[in-house]
Amino acid sequence: MNRREFVKSAALSAAAVGLGGVARGAGRAFAPATAPEVIRAVLLHLGHNMWCDWFPPDIDLSKFEKGLPDTTLRCKDDLWRKVTDHAAAKGMNMVVIDLGEGVVYPSHPELAIAGSWSVDKLRAELARLRGMGLEPIPKLNFSTTHNGWLKHYRRMLSTPVYYKVCEDVLRDAYEIFGHPRFIHIGCDEETARHQDESGRTYYISVRVGEFWMHDFEHIVRTVERLGARPWAWSDYGWSHPEFMQRCPKSVVLSNWYYDESYGGFDPATNKTDDHKRLINFWDLEKAGYDQIPCGTNWVGWKRKQVNAGAEDVIGKLVKLGRQVVAPERLLGFLMAPWASTDDDANTAFNIRGIDLFAEALRQPRG
Repeated sequence: MNRREFVKSAALSAAAVGLGGVARGAGRAFAPATAPEVIRAVLLHLGHNMWCDWFPPDIDLSKFEKGLPDTTLRCKDDLWRKVTDHAAAKGMNMVVIDLGEGVVYPSHPELAIAGSWSVDKLRAELARLRGMGLEPIPKLNFSTTHNGWLKHYRRMLSTPVYYKVCEDVLRDAYEIFGHPRFIHIGCDEETARHQDESGRTYYISVRVGEFWMHDFEHIVRTVERLGARPWAWSDYGWSHPEFMQRCPKSVVLSNWYYDESYGGFDPATNKTDDHKRLINFWDLEKAGYDQIPCGTNWVGWKRKQVNAGAEDVIGKLVKLGRQVVAPERLLGFLMAPWASTDDDANTAFNIRGIDLFAEALRQPRG
């Protein structure tokens, strides 16, 4: 089956299992001539140094039990292929690749670690993914809670050097991925609590107010100047109402709701701390943003306590998204298992997440 036949077949299959909807950009620069398929995306990790610190070269690392960065890439080629092959077989049409330190950036090779993929290797893999009907999208997280991959640059926040590095790696990603239509910029969980309680960040840095918005808008403008559409997490808006007054409508937003507090998906009955996360779907819809809701099979804190698991999350999320978000603003859904492809257990967890997602998308609409 050639590429044209594959895409046609995938589109027909999507319609048959109730994946309908229309994806549409918010501005003229992003409005496609014809409506593309509804996005069925899975988030996979090439790099993993988004949950770490980067230490001074002369510090005694034996004093630290957590927060140490990976010095060898945690992605194994055969397991990566196993997961991506499964994603294609299950009808996914997009892979959002969390790059981090996973590639040798031409502009900043110093960000690489042992095993980071060369540009040629990554481009070859992107071609393979496209050949299976999977659209590869780069993700680079610029949140201070998830920027350990920037090494010592993470301690140069909001400086000319920092802005230049951010612009450089975004340009590298845009070129390596062959001018993708989206670039995911992360920007989630930038709080002191997320850094301190994890025990994985010893240099705690948080931008607030105008500083956060200034840097967020700088990254957004950088992506748009390249020619891609920015895609970001929406959680800053959970506690900062000004976010939706300032964030451009050109930004695609993903509210991630995992029902960690186990309060459910009904805002009328959910009395947990998760309520503000849940109602964000309604808030974004009212404000007119294009959305790609994100679910998971990762188990949150309360679910662990009650041994509930999280296999119900993605199905309920898909149902909610279809009910709350207007079809013209529901671009699709994103499944984030939050597991590497470095061992059999994590690989199985990714595959299980993809299976649950495929089942959720087959639900009848309404």
